[in-house]
Amino acid sequence: MEPLFGAGIWHFGQYVDRYATDGYGPPVTTLEAIDRAGQVGSLSVVDLTYPFNPVDLAVSDVSDALKRNNLRAIAITPEIYTRKFVKGAFTNPDAAVRREALSLISEGAEVARELGCDYVKLWPGQDGWDYPFQADYGQLWKYSLDGVRELAATFPDLKFAIEYKPREPRNRMVFSGVARTLLGIEEIGLPNVGILLDFGHSLYGGESPADAARLAISRGRLFAIDVNDNFRGWDDDMVVGSVHLTETFEFFWTLRDLGWDGVWQLDQFPFREDQVQAARDGIDVMRAIYRALDLVDRDALRAAQDAQDALAAQRIIRKALLSTLPE
Repeated sequence: MEPLFGAGIWHFGQYVDRYATDGYGPPVTTLEAIDRAGQVGSLSVVDLTYPFNPVDLAVSDVSDALKRNNLRAIAITPEIYTRKFVKGAFTNPDAAVRREALSLISEGAEVARELGCDYVKLWPGQDGWDYPFQADYGQLWKYSLDGVRELAATFPDLKFAIEYKPREPRNRMVFSGVARTLLGIEEIGLPNVGILLDFGHSLYGGESPADAARLAISRGRLFAIDVNDNFRGWDDDMVVGSVHLTETFEFFWTLRDLGWDGVWQLDQFPFREDQVQAARDGIDVMRAIYRALDLVDRDALRAAQDAQDALAAQRIIRKALLSTLPE
């Protein structure tokens, strides 16, 4: 049976950058985005940003929209990366702002409970530094771990998944890579804190995503994944498999090999493309990959890897993968 497919609700929203500050398209409400997600036809779950748009939107209305589109909320992502937290959420030098961030995440956690979500995603994009000597690194580290620990202890029935990223919007982020994030989780010392591994973040952070996944799984901390693609120099959030198809296949091969069976979730930003079609295309590629996993000659691949024979391994993978791609 094929995996469940999901998407971040932002896939169906309005995109803004520092050039098109008025947005690529008109504003989109949470309910409108859910309805767009429902048009894809192959999605089972969505990750919802919080607060909703508009901010006074009732949770019951969100629940109704999900039901009419045959969707479930898998996660809540509190917006702790906006202008309010420009100097950090967990690491803000102002204790009142740090407390405000924790309050916002706590509100989102209550919504996650109400919607029956699997986890709360933490993407502290503003937590970090931009210049040498700007901050005390030890203090930033302590602030980050203390904040996540407090949340996880307050909501022991919920999982908290940290989405690491090397940079953007800060030049350097506190949770910047898989090893550093796992180290922080170990120091936090609670079982309900783990990682959301974004394939694109891992790529442009200089990691091999398959290796990063193996490291997180080996410690029982891979709670979720987001999948996309990029040119490795930036978080482009392109359609799955459009650039690094072989590494994408290796990523999913590793998940299968280690028995990880979570949702295969899109984190794409189709700035100039049709949002619904981009989601369908990403899912088509993932479906082809899923079929190709069964076509790999496991014994031959193991022999090639034992010998570290790169060309033999590539031949085995090409034979399985290229025969399953949709037209």
